[in-house]
Amino acid sequence: MFIPLHDDNTKQHIKAPFVTWLLIVANALIHLVVMSGYVLPEGAQMAAAFAFGVVPAVLTDQANLPAELQLIPEPLTTVTYMFLHGSWMHLIGNMVFLWVFGDNVEDAMGHLKYLVFYLFCGIGAALFFALLGPSASEQPLVGASGAVAGIIAAYLMLFPRVRVWVLVMMRIPLRLTAAWCLGGWIAWQFGHYLLVGNADEVAWLAHIGGLLAGAVGVLVLKRRETPLFGRG
Repeated sequence: MFIPLHDDNTKQHIKAPFVTWLLIVANALIHLVVMSGYVLPEGAQMAAAFAFGVVPAVLTDQANLPAELQLIPEPLTTVTYMFLHGSWMHLIGNMVFLWVFGDNVEDAMGHLKYLVFYLFCGIGAALFFALLGPSASEQPLVGASGAVAGIIAAYLMLFPRVRVWVLVMMRIPLRLTAAWCLGGWIAWQFGHYLLVGNADEVAWLAHIGGLLAGAVGVLVLKRRETPLFGRG
């Protein structure tokens, strides 16, 4: 749909978005070591996806992993899954959105609350997907998309009037308000889910769960002096 490039949004409270940077570095390093195929032997990537990803049927006690893959308690996979990605494009897509929009959400919350918010959105996305979607599925859910969707929801609720440079159709640069580009992205998620449901490789329902978690979490975790919807 579009790739965000840059936003015209000055930070007000923090000098540097350390948590956003650390999340991007952690995701990149974990992908390089665990999922890229460059370090671990062939087959380890799929084993890691099952061991540390969210398997709906396992999370809902409808199935069990083989003993050799039961490396952590299953509820903890609602955290670990968001640091695994199926491909470099999957990783880069999520990290670009996190890079452009995460710093201002971190500024609006503070470092610690922002980290709590990020994890809350990722966990909420996983639970929403596993409990309301294909709960009997034995395919692992991986990726930071749900957590990043929460960031997008928070950014839209905090800074709808901010101008964002985006690359549309991989070739057309446009400068749009966050209300237009992020509102369009959110409509895209709901529209695709209504059209294809769970019959797709993209976990649209996890994105929607992350959006809902972000919309709730930002109300609780934003700084008191930070207004909603760009007011003030």
